[in-house]
Amino acid sequence: MESELSSPAQRLGVTVPFDAPLEAHRGLYRALADAGYTDVWSIESAGTDAFTPLVLAAAWEPRLNVGTGVASVFTRGPGLLAQTAAALAEAAPGRATIGVGVSSAVFVERWNSVPYVKPYQRARDVLRVLRSALAGERTDLDGETLQVRGIRLGRKPAAAPPVVLAALREGMIRLAARHADGVMTNWVSPADVRQVVQTYRDAGGSGTVVDRIMVCPNPDAELVRTSVKPLIARYLSVPGYAEFQRWLGHADQLEPVWRAWHDGRRDEAAAAVPDELVDGLVVHGTPEQCREGLRQYREAGVTLPVVSIMPFGVDAFEGALALAGR
Repeated sequence: MESELSSPAQRLGVTVPFDAPLEAHRGLYRALADAGYTDVWSIESAGTDAFTPLVLAAAWEPRLNVGTGVASVFTRGPGLLAQTAAALAEAAPGRATIGVGVSSAVFVERWNSVPYVKPYQRARDVLRVLRSALAGERTDLDGETLQVRGIRLGRKPAAAPPVVLAALREGMIRLAARHADGVMTNWVSPADVRQVVQTYRDAGGSGTVVDRIMVCPNPDAELVRTSVKPLIARYLSVPGYAEFQRWLGHADQLEPVWRAWHDGRRDEAAAAVPDELVDGLVVHGTPEQCREGLRQYREAGVTLPVVSIMPFGVDAFEGALALAGR
């Protein structure tokens, strides 16, 4: 069924899983497809891994495309990552996209005891191995961060799934243009998207532009702003995100936030986030206003918006349905 935000020519994704047991998601996936969502994209941070929710979606709801958003290039070896990606592509033939990224030092080093070094080079090396292996080729690589010998998948997917790279800053965006099938970003405004897309296209990228867009379908603007500011302060103080925001031209707005955060003054950091920055990075308001906000992202060059429903005064799943006009 077509929603107000998707059409046969447009895809619309939503971030999963929701705050419910995975075994309860069968009905949720069906309802999302009924509402007009075409894609479900996972998140891999402190909750589930990137693949398990999508394997369930692939089996339970064949109308949905599935995408990892994202699997770390550090925490799985390239052979295992290729095997897992191929298995997802086999479970959802023609419907899977593999999103990979460098994650963060916290997740890679502190949680997984893997050195977080040369992230750009690691992403480049993994992309080379992953795309070659998924194409069914015997793969060898003497890279800057990887040395692999003779990777060849015993169960090659019928069609190699597209691989997109989560990119923060110009170098990664250009890497996505050269070595991936698309680029993925988040915590950006429509104006920021134009800068990302221009850089990607100028570097020769012609693939999908995926954007995880923070959305809160709640008309209480003050509640949304107050609730989201601590999250913005925490995320945008991570070194990779901070450099990305500098590249996008937001340093003047964020310098007070960064100073307070790095001094350990968390409440002051959140309070220093300007309202206008929140309004640029988070789509909020009535469902109708949020739909208009998402249209602005499409007009800026996003080809696959993936909404992440913020549960501030709303239930995330019900908010997703309301956003789709259901």
